[in-house]
Amino acid sequence: MMRLIDGRKHATAIMADLGAMVESLSANGVTPTLAVLVPTDDGATDWYVRNIERNAAKIGVAVRVDRAYGASAAELMARLDAMSEDDTVHGVMCLTPLPEGVALADVAAHIDPTKDVDGANPTSLGRLASGLPAYAPATAAAVIEILSREGVALEGAAVTVVGRSTIVGKPAALLLLAQHATVTVCHSRTKDLAAVCRSADVLVAAVGQPRLITAEHIKPGAIVIDVGTNPTDDGGLVGDVDATSADAVAGALTPVPGGVGPVTTALLLRHVVTSASLMG
Repeated sequence: MMRLIDGRKHATAIMADLGAMVESLSANGVTPTLAVLVPTDDGATDWYVRNIERNAAKIGVAVRVDRAYGASAAELMARLDAMSEDDTVHGVMCLTPLPEGVALADVAAHIDPTKDVDGANPTSLGRLASGLPAYAPATAAAVIEILSREGVALEGAAVTVVGRSTIVGKPAALLLLAQHATVTVCHSRTKDLAAVCRSADVLVAAVGQPRLITAEHIKPGAIVIDVGTNPTDDGGLVGDVDATSADAVAGALTPVPGGVGPVTTALLLRHVVTSASLMG
């Protein structure tokens, strides 16, 4: 039977460290502050914002939310420019979904890279690819954080990432390469996906298709990181991995919910606190 990886435990440890850092900053008159632009009225996005606010409040990080429903691309860019130029703001993020016809890369280019705590600006991805300092998207960073805290040796390991988005798949692959893993990236046009996945010591599922990954995709004993958060008709969430099927094969799995999600939020806040520390 596979072991379930407790993301909430890891997030709690991260948040405890952040609390001490925030106390130190507060003593110097600095309140780490995150500005969040919400372009559309979306239930899942609203839940994520509330989750960020709830966790930020626990450690003393301020969150300013701008609900710019119905704003044009030009208006979104202007609001991100203003957030970036505000000296009291240490982190800026633009949530999705965006209005129809608006590209994330276009609007995110207006986030100052030094405040781009969720790695949305194309400059951040370019710096990440070049091995230069940059904030990685928090979800991609959570993949590496979990593997590190679980003691998974990545150097020389065969890792397959299913998904090639600029939010998770590509940055996760870059971060894994930086840890000297041998990385394969799969996508919708990959031939015989199951066979490619079965070669992996570590399998990262980040494609956004509920229960796509089953036992036939998993090497016996492999570590499986399920990044998927797919809503169900009853208001719940399921991952990209069929946990019931995987149970007979995988060595360990991050559950949904309770796996990657809590660590993602904790790392986003860590990026904000880090930015506040650097800006002073």
